[in-house]
Amino acid sequence: MDSIPVLPTISTSFIVLSGITVAIGWGKIRQGKKDSHKKTMILAAIFALIFFIIYAARTIFIGNTSFGGPDSIKIYYTVFLVFHITLATVGAVLGIISLYTGYKNRFSFHRKLGPITSIVWFFTAITGVAVYLLLYVFYHGGETTSLIKAILGF
Repeated sequence: MDSIPVLPTISTSFIVLSGITVAIGWGKIRQGKKDSHKKTMILAAIFALIFFIIYAARTIFIGNTSFGGPDSIKIYYTVFLVFHITLATVGAVLGIISLYTGYKNRFSFHRKLGPITSIVWFFTAITGVAVYLLLYVFYHGGETTSLIKAILGF
């Protein structure tokens, strides 16, 4: 059995930690613990940022891994991946706006946006784990091509 790749495992762990800390932060605000909520949500954002840095660095310097499972389900994986990428993008934008509105004490808008952001982020984390499992655990990953190699030709 091939070993599971280290960087995707680490980055996926950070997105899971981000999702867990968002859930904890949501619980803290429901308990009225504003300071604890703020600290927890900042930690969730840091975990998400660490994920993104690892993911972006791996994509730039190593490349992306294509789906290595059976061709009969590749289209379903691709549709699922596009759904995950869309969720992640929307979740990141909502997360930045939520952090900003909380930081600027715009609590009326923050209270409305926060739960939506959290739900989108939970689904992002869950679908991210599913993508990881499909790429590296359930099936052997396909070809990994360096972005630099693809662009510059070496």
